[in-house]
Parts: sequence; C-alpha cells; structure tokens
Amino acid sequence: MKSMKKKVGMLLLGIGIIIVLSFNKVITLVTDLIWFDSIGYPQVLLTRIFSKLIIFVPLAVVLTLLFRHFFKHLYMYHYAKINQDTLPFNTNKIKKWLNYGSIILGLVISTIMSNLLWFDFLKFVNRFSFGIQDPVYSLDISFYVFVLPFFKALLFLVLILLSLMVIFSLLIEILLFRGSYSRDFYVDFFKESAHLISGIFLTFAGIFFIKIFDLLYSARGVAFGASFTDTHVTLWALILYSILALVSALLIWVAHKKASFKLMSIGPIALIGCWVVLSLSGLIVQKLIVEPDEITKETQYIEHNIAFTQSAYNLNAVDLIEFPYEEKLTLDTIKANDETIKNIRINDSRPLLQTFNQIQSIRLYYNFNNIDIDRYTIDGEYTQVFITARELDQYKLDNKAMTWINQYLKYTHGYGIVMAPVNKVTEEGQPKLLFKNIPPITDTDLTITRPEIYFGEQNESYIIVNTDEKEFDYPSGSDNVETTYSANAGIKLNGFNKLLFSIQERSLKLLVSNNIQSDSRIILKRNIMDRVNSIAPFLSYDTNPYIVVNQEDGKLYWIIDAYTSTRYYPYSQSYYFEDQPINYIRNSVKVVIDAYDGTTNYYIFDEEYPIINTYASIYNGLFKSKSELPSGLETHMRYPQDYFDLQASVYQKYHVDNPVVFYNGEDVWDIATEKYMDAVQTIQSNYVMFKIDEKAEFSLILPYTPKGKPNMTSLLVARNDGEHYGEVFLYRFPKDKTVQGPIMIESRIDQDSVISPQFTLWGQQGSSVLRGNVIVVPVENSLLYVEPIYIQSDNADSLPEMKRVIIAYGDQIVMEQNLQLGLEKLFGTRKDQSPAEPNTTGDLLKQIQSQFDATQRQLDELKKTIDLLEQQINP
Repeated sequence: MKSMKKKVGMLLLGIGIIIVLSFNKVITLVTDLIWFDSIGYPQVLLTRIFSKLIIFVPLAVVLTLLFRHFFKHLYMYHYAKINQDTLPFNTNKIKKWLNYGSIILGLVISTIMSNLLWFDFLKFVNRFSFGIQDPVYSLDISFYVFVLPFFKALLFLVLILLSLMVIFSLLIEILLFRGSYSRDFYVDFFKESAHLISGIFLTFAGIFFIKIFDLLYSARGVAFGASFTDTHVTLWALILYSILALVSALLIWVAHKKASFKLMSIGPIALIGCWVVLSLSGLIVQKLIVEPDEITKETQYIEHNIAFTQSAYNLNAVDLIEFPYEEKLTLDTIKANDETIKNIRINDSRPLLQTFNQIQSIRLYYNFNNIDIDRYTIDGEYTQVFITARELDQYKLDNKAMTWINQYLKYTHGYGIVMAPVNKVTEEGQPKLLFKNIPPITDTDLTITRPEIYFGEQNESYIIVNTDEKEFDYPSGSDNVETTYSANAGIKLNGFNKLLFSIQERSLKLLVSNNIQSDSRIILKRNIMDRVNSIAPFLSYDTNPYIVVNQEDGKLYWIIDAYTSTRYYPYSQSYYFEDQPINYIRNSVKVVIDAYDGTTNYYIFDEEYPIINTYASIYNGLFKSKSELPSGLETHMRYPQDYFDLQASVYQKYHVDNPVVFYNGEDVWDIATEKYMDAVQTIQSNYVMFKIDEKAEFSLILPYTPKGKPNMTSLLVARNDGEHYGEVFLYRFPKDKTVQGPIMIESRIDQDSVISPQFTLWGQQGSSVLRGNVIVVPVENSLLYVEPIYIQSDNADSLPEMKRVIIAYGDQIVMEQNLQLGLEKLFGTRKDQSPAEPNTTGDLLKQIQSQFDATQRQLDELKKTIDLLEQQINP
C-alpha cells in the first residue's frame, strides 16, 4: 500500500514538474493558436504543429524503445559478467532509472530532431521541379534545394545519436572499471560498442556519398562550383571513402564476432591512409596540372558558374539594349519629353524626412519613419511623389502621460500621410505638399477615407480596443478628437481569453481593468515586420515597406516585398542578402497589409518558380494569386530596391559570358560613385520616370562604370509599370565615346568657376551646403544629370532648404533656382528662337549690340547682388 502511494506521489510530482516547466510554452502555444485563427491563418500554425508531431511521435516511441533495449542490454551484460557485490550502486533500482532515462532521452532527442527536421521534411515531400539539371550529375536542381538538405540533416542527427550511445557505453565501462584501464577494459568496451561503431561508419559512408554532391558548392577553383580537381580527383576520392566506410562497418561487425582488434582496425586505417594520399594527390593535381594551364582546364567549369549564377539571380533575363548616346537635345526634344521633365526629382529623401518631422508631425508623439517614392495619377497627370505615414510613437509621450491606459487603450494609432511631388518646392525651398495636416488636406483628386494607422513600422506593443475608454483619434486645436475602433481585428477578451492574454503579456492590469468588457479586443503584432515574420518566417522580407493610398477605395495599405531564396543552388556564387548567405533568390511574393484592420494577404507574383510553389503546397490557403490583388493596388507595385541592388551587385561581374574574359577579369564593372551630402559614396539605385517606349515609365536605375574609372559604361534599368513590370534591361553605352559618370559631374561642379565659389560663400555665412543624389535621366538618346543643392543653417532648429538645382548636359553645367530656369538656360526658350540666321553686316551688328546689352544687364544685376552681400557682411 505504501509502495503504491509512493508511486502515485512520484507520478504526480513528475506531472507537476512537467506542467511548471512547460507552462509558458503551453500558454504561448494556445495564444498563438487563437491569434493565427483570428487573422484567418490557423492552418499555418497547425501545419507546423502537426508536421512536428508526425515526426516526434513515432520517433519518440522508436528512440525510447531503442534506448530501453540499449540500456537493458548493457545492464544484462554487465550484471552477468560482474559480481553484484562489486557494483557501486543498488542493482534493484537500475532498471527503474534506466526506464526513466530511456523515456527522457527519447523525448528530448525526438523533440530536437522534430524541430530540426520538420520543415526540411515538408519541403522534401512537397517539392516542385526546377526543370533545370546540374551539369555534372544531371540531377534536377530540386534535388539540391529540397532533397539534399533533408538527408544531410537526417544523417547528422543519426551520427549524433549513435555517438551518444557510444559515449554512454564508455561512461558505464569507466564507472564499472573505476580507473583500471587494462586490456580487458578495451575488449569489454569494444564488444559492447562494436555494433554502434559499425553504425557510425555506415553513417559516414552516407555522409561521404552526400559530399559528392557538395562538390557543386566547392570554392577550390577559380570560380564557384566543382572545378577540374574536384571532378577528377575529389569526386573519386569521396566515392572511395564511402566504399571504405562501408567496408569498415562490415569489418567491425565481423571483428566483433571474432573478437579481433586487427580485423577491426583494417578499414579505419585504410580510410585514413587513402585520405592522406588522395588529399596530397588533389594538391599535386591542382598545383602541377591545373594551375600551369588553368584557363584551359577550368573553362567549362567557369561556364557552369556563369550560367548558373545568372540563372540563380535571374540575370539571364536581362535584355541588352544599345544606347546610341549623342548630345543633340534641343528645346523641341525637351518639350516632346515633357512627362519625363515634369517628374525629374529635385528633392532628396534624407533632408526631406527631417523637414517632414518638423513641419508635419503636428504633435511630439507623431513620427515619420521613412520616406518612400511612388507614382499616382493626380488630376489626370502621371506624377512621381514622395509619401510617408504619420505614425504614433508612444515613447514620445510626456513621462506623466505614460500610464497603462494611455499606452494600451488610449493612444492606439497614427493618422494620415504626407505626400509631395518630387519635382516641386516652395519659394522658401520647402516641399510643396499634396497631402498635409490632420485631418488630411489635399487640393488634388486623391481622397483618403480611412486615415487611421493601427498597423505600421513603429507599433511595437499590443492595444485593446472597444473599451469603456474612448481612443484618442487626432488633435484638433487645443482639444482632442476621440473615436471607437470599428473593424473586427483582434481577439475578444471574453471568458478564458482575458486570463490567457494577461498571463501571456504579463499584465495584471489587463486582467483586472474595469475598462475592459466582454466585447473588448486585444490587437497583437501591430508592427508589420513582426506580423509577416510571425506568419511566414520561411520567407525573407524587404527592409523598406511602403504605404499606399488606394485610389479605388481611399484606404491605406502597406506593401512589403517578400523573397524566396536558398543557398543550395549548384554552381551559383554566394552573396549576402539581409545578412544571410544565399545563392538563389526571387521576388516571388507581395504582402499587402491593411493599415486599419491589419488584414494580411500574400500574393504570388512569380507563379512559375518552384520554391514558392513548394511553400504554397505546404501551406494550403496562405498564398493568393496576383489576379486576386485588390483593385487599384497593382499600379503601385514596385520593383524592390533591395532585390535590384543585389542583382546589380552580382551583375558587376556576371554580365560577362566569355569564360576567358571572366577569368582574366577584363570587364568587371563598378557601381558609380557620387558626392552625397558631404561625403563620396557608392551611388544608390533611384526610382526615375523617363520615356522607354512611347510614354514615361516609373523605373529603377543604377549606373555602372568600368572598374577603377569614372566614365559611365552602362545603365541598369528595371521597369515597374503595367505588363512590363519586372522586366530588366541594360542600356549599354558606346565604347568609342566618353559618357560622363556621376562622379565626373561632381568634379565639374567642384571646378566650376561660378558654382564652386558660391558654395564657399554660403559655407562662410553660418550655413552648410548639402548635396543631394545625382539623378541620371535618359532623354531620347541623351542624358541629363540633375543634382539638388540644400542649404541648412548651423543652428539646431534649422531645416534644410532646397535652394538650387544643378543640371549638367554634355559639356554644359548650370545652377539655377529651379529645374525650369536651368533647362531654359541650357536650351533657351521659344522667344529666344530667331526665325532666321543673320546674313548681313547690319544684322550681325544688331545681334552683337543685343548680346552686349543683355550682358550689361546681367553685370548690373551681379553688382547689385554683391553690394547687398557686402551690406549683410559689414552692416
């Protein structure tokens, strides 16, 4: 009876310990299930849970029985062999603790293995074919991306498991022999562990075999991927290692039966000897055969590397277009490209962000996180604009206002946007606003029907809506306008939910607050990046989400670009993207998030690619077709800068198709440089509107220069509009002409006899001169270079003001107050165009007199300006 009570007590104690240790995980799991169900994606979490269980349950049973058999075998062997009186513990308790140990080990190892294997297993089962074969083994790329990682992980875990069992055997031997390491110790240990050691060598045979396929990621040769030495030496060496590992496993098993150490050692010694010999052979072949004739030996492998790298980064889809560069722009061609000219950017996002935060924050607790560029049809005109969301930053509230009610019930959302055209400023040099103030005011035909921003880039904490406490909506003079949330987002805090989420959020106030009723809702994961990473962590996300005003329904939406990538694409050069090494990537998904109710939808934009199709097969119902995108949003899809910049970086080297040119590094490009603000930097990709076919398009561009040279060799362009979205091409400039790179324009600015002294003068008057990005704008077969110039006073509260625009064309460079004046100075105006060339002495004299008079007027104006300046300097 006492024994039964003791067993029951031990069982209850064990259950209690498990509950305590797993309490937080259980609460997290339950609240996650409720949250995923509330956003319409319960299958995402359930797929994760059930796939882990599918691996965990049978594995836990098998491993528990395996460990029980293993420990029982050890126990029976040593129990029969050694006198019980010599054992340092009570043998009656051994079976019990071995059973407990078997269960614990089975559960722990199964948990680890299921957590490591579940996603690789799902990708393996649901894999789609790439339709491309590798050039060495003629296997579909899906084998490397979906199959190989799963089996590598599986073999690694089996190796760890067998090694643990060998260690357990060794520990028991050490415990029993208690320091007496005689021959009997080693014989005893070998007899007990032979089958495990044999299994380890069998596993090594599989590992060596899999390493054959890893050769396609080799970095030995002149290009990434299997090289001459890899395919002619290392490949056969790995095959031999695999065979010798199999032989070793067999010999160890036979040696165990015959108790022969010599027989056991033959395989491992042969394996080590072959490894030494073949490693030296590989080194000799590389040094004496390959390197003296490297280009001949490695040509086909360089071709593989070029072709597969271009394919992996979608660079084989880049069209080459010869750009017949010439300098023949006239007033007529400028007029004919009016849509391009009207959308030339003369403002810059960095100083503009500072300006917006000072003139449009309205209150201290509002903040603009970043500024994005987009395009809208405004009053019938296709217009490129800056746009940013006014978000609420609770940490900027007064310390006394940082109460629990204010943080979680009262100050719940941001409000509205600010929008400005890229090409217009006020007379004071400030942006001309198309949307401004609270509530949003506009003189355009754009409308915002739902300006509240509950989900954004800065919303870190949960909030509770539909409480007895009205929410702050927006300030109105000295008063505040209040509101009540009208969407169904969030989780009702009725019944058990209130207790669950108070525990999860570690908030007693959430549980006891009288403001929270049964209809109140808790809204979680309002930070849009946290939200998408929680739903689909297997995708990687762009670092620059952007907000959109949908012209169809007047609502605000966030758009985030999402990527499918892998580091297992054979022969493809690896690069870092979002701090992760990859060698294949596609911008497969656009994520759209409603800024008011948080509805999150994943739209597939590249339905032909196998990785996203595999994910769609795993998570049925998560992804939607591009055709289901809400009306009005497709016109705001952008070719993402992060993705474009990665492609541009890879293309610097991999635009070359000729393996000899690639080997010699004869045609490597640099991304152009510029002087930005007050330092030289690599130029950033820019969204620019210019005519490509028949009309101006919103495009993303980046200029290249030859390595180590300042002149521009080409311009990489990604299209964004309509049916051409996603098309990338390269404008290649003539090699027999010097096309100025951005840094050459910067040098001309610094050397210009009018502009440079003006910069010096402004800098001596307690102001700083800030230089914006150099924007390269293709117009017909020519290029315009445009750079905004800002002046900022040195006092703390000053705002940068756009005071001048520099325009360069051909060998001309001008600086004027705005773009129009600069273009007029370069190309003249209609009234400057005389109907006929002077052809008489009288006509020539009249023209000379006219030009002299115009020059005299300019000199008079210059003198007045100098006099005014002297008065200000010496009052």
